[in-house]
This record gives sequence, C-alpha cells and structure tokens, in this order.
Amino acid sequence: MLIQRIALKVFALSAVIAVFPVLAQQMEPKPTCNHCSAVYIPKSELDGYNQRAIEHKLVDQQVRSVDVGKVQVGIGSIYRGKLGQAQGLENQVAEAVAEHEQVSEVYYVIEGSATLLTGPDLVDPKPRPATLKTVREQNGPGFSAASIKNPETHELKAGDMIVIPAGTGHWFTKIDDHIRYVMVRLDPDKILPTKSEAQSLKYLASPYSPNQGNF
Repeated sequence: MLIQRIALKVFALSAVIAVFPVLAQQMEPKPTCNHCSAVYIPKSELDGYNQRAIEHKLVDQQVRSVDVGKVQVGIGSIYRGKLGQAQGLENQVAEAVAEHEQVSEVYYVIEGSATLLTGPDLVDPKPRPATLKTVREQNGPGFSAASIKNPETHELKAGDMIVIPAGTGHWFTKIDDHIRYVMVRLDPDKILPTKSEAQSLKYLASPYSPNQGNF
C-alpha cells in the first residue's frame, strides 16, 4: 500500500513537471510591437512647435506619428488663439464642429482655457475636404458641421485631459485668450503617414511657407 502511494505521488509530480513548460510557454508575453524602440520627444522640441504656431498663427502641427504594432500613435502640438483669429487656408473649418471617422484623440491642456462641446449627433454634417492638411496628415477623413445636438459641455483648463473617440464631434465655442494642448492621436487603421524625429527636426529647421504640410 505504501509503495502504491509513493508511486502515485511520483506520477503526479512527474505530470506537473511535464505540464509546467507548456504552461510557462503559454504565459510567455507576446508583445504587439516586437522589439520596438521608445520614442522620446523633449520639451524643447514641443516648445519649437509652439513658437512656430504663435509666429505664424498655426493651429495644429503633427510632431510625430509612430507605428507601435496594432495602432499608430500621433503626437500633435496645438495652439488656438482667441476664437475667431485662426488664419490660413488649412484652418478654414477650425471654428466649426469637427468629427473624425477613424482617429480618436486625447488632449492634455498645457495652458489657457476654453469651452469645448462634444457629442455624436452632428447638425448639417459635410465631409471635410480631402485636400486639408489635417485630413491628409493628422486626423484622417471625417465631417464638419454647424453644431451638435444635445452636446456635453467641458470647461477646459491647464492640467485637464479629455478623450474624444472617433465618431464624436468636438467644437470649441469659446477661447478667452488662447489654449495650448498636446494631442495624442490613435490611428488603428494606420491611414496617416508616419513622422520620425529626423522629419520633425527638419520641419522645425525649414523656413515657414503658407499652408506648409507637416514635413
């Protein structure tokens, strides 16, 4: 009887030892971005974009766009002056409702304050022109609209964050003086061009020209 018990314990231990490598293999992490490098953006680079925005009355500039496996991540530098002051052909819809069909956005407000309305029910939506720099290089196809039905109101200030899913309209209705924020764009369909550190630094070093793209 004792021998049988010992034999059963040995058998059970052998089974565990045999199964353990299989379990370990199943638990082994499988990264969605294999051997990818981190992307560092120093404050000095972001400040360079902000300075360029102020000097040339630019609203939205794409700093980087990086493929991280299952999604592409864009980093935008945005500076909006007092509502009604945006200039340039690429900003012709800057004061209307904007909605992006495939790209979600996350704002982190650095300075300033503004009233932002959001919601999915657009009033009189019109496709955003495919020729717009923002459509081609920053947030992809979508719609502009006259207003939003039953919107949520957000009073943004420095330190705040807001997540705007793809398909959700967003509309600045008031900017007291200015608002500056960093935007993280999530592009799961990878419809937008990537932008590297070298391309970013080249852009900042190049002379400004009206309606210049992000490269």
